[in-house]
Amino acid sequence: MYLIQLVQQLTSKLNATFSLKQLGHLDYFLGIEVKYLLDGSIILSQSKYIRNLLQKTKMTEAQPISSPMATSCELTKTGSDCFSDPILYRSVVEALQYSTIVRPELSYAVNKVCQFMSHPLEAHWTAIKKILRYLKGTLHHGLHDQQCPLIL
Repeated sequence: MYLIQLVQQLTSKLNATFSLKQLGHLDYFLGIEVKYLLDGSIILSQSKYIRNLLQKTKMTEAQPISSPMATSCELTKTGSDCFSDPILYRSVVEALQYSTIVRPELSYAVNKVCQFMSHPLEAHWTAIKKILRYLKGTLHHGLHDQQCPLIL
């Protein structure tokens, strides 16, 4: 309860200086969707953000898989051709990094593909496509917060 009072005090002080609007419950912010459950908990997901990423990479029709990276996957600096569009590679990797906010199970796989941003190879792009296929099959997964004290 004390935290709620602090938030209300802060809001009042900010409102004295700035023109604030109370817009109600947060539904979508910076690519993160907020869903409120009847028990007072929330689910944070990025379904729309991931769908847009799948469209950008032309992976909307890809077959879903059950894991973002095979345990036997070894990515190296050599061994395959250079990826033809390093700017696309970096852009997608950055988007995947952002998706780890509410999808922490992606952290290991995304970290692996991040290591090759300076010189991406076709094998690295293949690893990214596997992560995207995993996301396609788990589009509505997210973080469940059972105690969210800042919801007023």
